[in-house]
This record gives sequence, structure tokens and C-alpha cells, in this order.
Amino acid sequence: MSGCCGESQNFDGMSDSYKRRIWLVIAMNASMFVIEMAAGQMAKSQALQADALDFFADAVTYSISLAVIGGTIKLRSMAAMAKGFSLLAMGLWVAGSTLYRLFYNGVPEAEVMGLIGFLALAVNLTSVLVLVAYKDGDANVRSVWLCSRNDAIGNIAVMIAALGVWGTATAWPDLIVAGIMAGLFLTSAFQIISQARRERLEYRTQPAA
Repeated sequence: MSGCCGESQNFDGMSDSYKRRIWLVIAMNASMFVIEMAAGQMAKSQALQADALDFFADAVTYSISLAVIGGTIKLRSMAAMAKGFSLLAMGLWVAGSTLYRLFYNGVPEAEVMGLIGFLALAVNLTSVLVLVAYKDGDANVRSVWLCSRNDAIGNIAVMIAALGVWGTATAWPDLIVAGIMAGLFLTSAFQIISQARRERLEYRTQPAA
């Protein structure tokens, strides 16, 4: 697979264009975390809160990715590993809190879910378009793309959940979508961790210069 301008999977982020794009998506994701978490609390929507956490994870992921660009393979793989475990923790939290909500009878506000979900989707589609040229690379670069992709998928799912809540007047669509998002977080975490481990192994087995 190739990245931007013919870059291979070993692309490490050393590009001024790539860095500018990362700064842009950091600002967008940090803003949407605040907006969507507040809206999720107000609407009592587990799916919105799960998606807000994804925005937060993305903002942190992008910041770490910027910090380690130009570092050694060991440093970049360690950063990717840390991001993978943070996604793993977030996925487990969303899964656990969704199970807890199974025993809570509140019904989310579909109108708020739909409005915020549409706004978040617009932001995430913009992020995907900004980063799609750099979807391949080392574990550090790859983790940025996976988080961006997760957000876009998550927001489409939130919109579907909002329609489901509106149509059924129950919390089940919201909880189902939150559960799917938890699975997406966990899958991405394992992908990032696996690639980071492979890169660290390759680094250790390289002959000394």
C-alpha cells in the first residue's frame, strides 16, 4: 500500500503538509469533544458520549503523533503502543458503561442526538478528507488514520441511532450503537498495538550500524 505522493508504509510523518493537516484536525476534534460530551450528558445519550470520547482520543492521538515525528522507530512505536492501549481502555469503558445503561430506563433525546451527530459527522468527514492521502505509514501515522476513520463511522452510527430512538421511543438503538462503537475501538486498538509490536521487533533485530 502507498501513502501520499508514493510514500510507502514506512512513511514516518516527516512532511510539512502532513503536520499542518494534523494541527487542523487537532483543533476540530478538541472542539467537538467539548460540544458532544455536553450534548451527550444533556440528551442522556450513551452513543453521543462514546463518540465524544473518540474525539478526545483523536485529539490526544494527533498531539502525541506530532510530538514523536522525526523520532526513532523505537520512540514512534512506543507512542503508537501507548495510543493503542488508550483506545483499548476507552473501548472497555464504553462497553462497561453501556452494559450499566441496560438497567437504566432513561430514553435519549433523539432530536439532540441527530443535531449533534450531524455536526460531528461534518467535522469528521472533513478530517477524513484532510488525512486520507496519509492513511498508510508506520504505526504512528496509521493510528492517526484509524482514529479519524473511527470518528466518521461513529457519527454515521449516531445518526442511525437517533433515528432508531425517535422511531422506537426506546434506548435500545442508542445502546446498540454504543456497543458497536466499543467494538470498533477495541479492534482499532489491537491493530495499532500489533503493528507497533512488529515495528519494535524489526527495530530490535536490525543489525547495528
